[in-house]
Amino acid sequence: MPGWGQGLSDWIGAHGRAFGYFGGIPAQVVSDNLKSGVTRACFYEPAVNRTYADMAEHYGTAIVPARPRKPRDKAKVEVAVQIAQRWIVARLRNQRFFSLTDLNAAIRILVDRLALKRWRQPASGRS
Repeated sequence: MPGWGQGLSDWIGAHGRAFGYFGGIPAQVVSDNLKSGVTRACFYEPAVNRTYADMAEHYGTAIVPARPRKPRDKAKVEVAVQIAQRWIVARLRNQRFFSLTDLNAAIRILVDRLALKRWRQPASGRS
């Protein structure tokens, strides 16, 4: 079953499912320096795993690993993930699931609902 770990097949599969969920492929994917995706984290010339690079070529996208020791590269997405995780976990905390499939189905419903949620816009003059 997919989604059990951070191995290469899980990493590649997660990207394919994400592209399917979003209904498109971005021009570039800024990835973390997970060993399954990046074989050598380097500030100037990171080495992307061959299978990961092949996947990117297949989908017509580019892999751009986040720069090591540059937290600003990931700050906004990490905050967004934290908000989504807390929002979803809060809604599921009192439920009991007996399979990963059931849990994933419940999460999917909440992710779809979260995607439709209206978020407060920043005040003018701030970004």
